[in-house]
Amino acid sequence: MSTLAAIGETPRACRDCLRRSWLIGRLTAGLDYKCTDVPRLLDLLALDDHQLLHALAGTRGTTLKVEYAGFDPRQVPRRGGVESICCHDRCYPLASEDPGAPRMLNVSGGLDKLGELAERPAVAIVGTRKASDYGVEMARSLARGLAASGVTVASGLTDGVAVASHSGALEAGAPSLAVLGAGLDAACPPRRRSLFDRLRGNGCLLSELPCGCEGRRWGALAGERIVARLCEVMVVVEADESPRELAGASIARSLGRTVAALPGRVTSPGSRGTNALLMGGARLVRGAQDVLELLSAGSRSASISEHEVLGRLDPRLAEILESVGAGSDTPGKLIGSADDAGEVLLALSELELLGLLTRGDGGRYVPRGSLSWPVRSAEDPAAHGGPPAAKL
Repeated sequence: MSTLAAIGETPRACRDCLRRSWLIGRLTAGLDYKCTDVPRLLDLLALDDHQLLHALAGTRGTTLKVEYAGFDPRQVPRRGGVESICCHDRCYPLASEDPGAPRMLNVSGGLDKLGELAERPAVAIVGTRKASDYGVEMARSLARGLAASGVTVASGLTDGVAVASHSGALEAGAPSLAVLGAGLDAACPPRRRSLFDRLRGNGCLLSELPCGCEGRRWGALAGERIVARLCEVMVVVEADESPRELAGASIARSLGRTVAALPGRVTSPGSRGTNALLMGGARLVRGAQDVLELLSAGSRSASISEHEVLGRLDPRLAEILESVGAGSDTPGKLIGSADDAGEVLLALSELELLGLLTRGDGGRYVPRGSLSWPVRSAEDPAAHGGPPAAKL
């Protein structure tokens, strides 16, 4: 088995982040047991190392703690052409302060290429592994059109919709991002070997797991949380109405990403999930042009809605929005007394209608866009460099 010393590579990942990847690989069996409960699995992956050891190590706890304390990065198996980058590198493509994101990624295809693809607008195309001919063709067509327009296509590397989306991007002569649920040297089914090799040569393969590690069932689901964080818009092409098949959309929505879906026949099992998403407020798309318009609308929202709408926000709404951004993300946390209940619930509804709040997992409210600048109320002239604006 080759090592860092043998290959002579210096990964752009620190010891602590390499150790985190190693630890998750060692706890694969426990994570696999928890993967039937999607929220529980995601909560586990957001724990720090010691909490994760306590939650999953079981009878191996003492041995794993000793191995963890004496971890040596040179023990991590490496393969030629696989590079590492962690959240402490300024070029890391995911938010370093996000506790639900992986702390490092292994990359096949080149860190420079990853940086280039991460700089472009990105759309995730996801869906069932048991896609119909309609689903496969729509995923391929969407990816082909988006890739030809300079958009980065991201997905997993499972059968069905994911494979079709990468194939479409490659048909347009464009690279895409494929997130694997196992180490980058994991055995690839013969039916996907050609695509795997083409993606490695013309795109990027990503995994948070070290080489030599099988992700089992939980790996693909954990990979979807990475896909959701790489994109600005997530499009669900076909999916059954189950927590597992709609997990990517749920994660994307909790992060404030735009979730879209293709409509399908009401009698088709593969359309039950997408039709349910549309009924729940997902954006309806029919082709690549609709998705491009969503990307454009998101860009306008970032430059107009956040800076101008926030600047003109009624003070009572601004106060609620700031409280949600600070962690008071449920009505229970926001309501100080019974007299406040109606006003708080009304304010939350108004903020949702304005597109400034969305619903995340468990019904929690999530601010859309950045709240890194002060939220100015309509009574503050500094909000827009002049006299107070009219209230929304």
